[in-house]
Amino acid sequence: MNITSKITAAFAFSLLSLGLAAAEEPSSTSLPKATIDGTGDGWRSLGEADFQNVNCYDDTWTFKNGGIQCTGQPVGVMRSKKEFTNFELVLEWKHLKSAGNSGCFVWTIPAEVDKLTKPGLPAGGIEVQILDHGYKDAYKKSTGKEGDWFSTNGDIFAVGKSKLKPFPPLSPNGLRSFPSKELSKGVGEWNHYYVRAINGEVRLWVNGEEVSGGKDAVPATGYLCLESEGSPIEFRNIRIRELP
Repeated sequence: MNITSKITAAFAFSLLSLGLAAAEEPSSTSLPKATIDGTGDGWRSLGEADFQNVNCYDDTWTFKNGGIQCTGQPVGVMRSKKEFTNFELVLEWKHLKSAGNSGCFVWTIPAEVDKLTKPGLPAGGIEVQILDHGYKDAYKKSTGKEGDWFSTNGDIFAVGKSKLKPFPPLSPNGLRSFPSKELSKGVGEWNHYYVRAINGEVRLWVNGEEVSGGKDAVPATGYLCLESEGSPIEFRNIRIRELP
């Protein structure tokens, strides 16, 4: 075989090898989302027996057909009866009205919850925000300002006396972890949250993909709270797995 033939053969073999490698390696766009449904060893459901009303009306929270309905009135919370430290949490939520506002608090400071004798929110905890996309327009209409300090796709931030170092991308003031992707569905559609809270670090997956989080939370133990904040919302399939 002459030199030209050898080069041609080697080039053809290289192309064939590259083609085989490409065929064997899956495309990143075809990989399945890592949706965790809260089943398996250690997971358990959280229902009516696991929560208690803090500062809402008697009919603000209704447990029905395996889910939770919240009227949004008044502003307040329902907390877990137990404190949690290291855990994984899954829940599904659906806003029933445009511009709906709610949230899930983790590591909520018990002493701050105990102070809530009137409508209001606890001054201590890490909030995993649950905000409808319509809130942006509603905020601009009511204030005349752009709502650039929040997003509607799963912000994470410390409230009150709690502390957290949020992961980037950050809000303009640096206090919130903004989601890296916009994955939340709109009003009337179910959304899936997977929250992992371990050793002071909290991370959020929205509809199967990780989007936001933070580390060095202080304190890193406390109640789990669901928030009533002016608009009707439903929750379902709330499950938790406690970790060492």
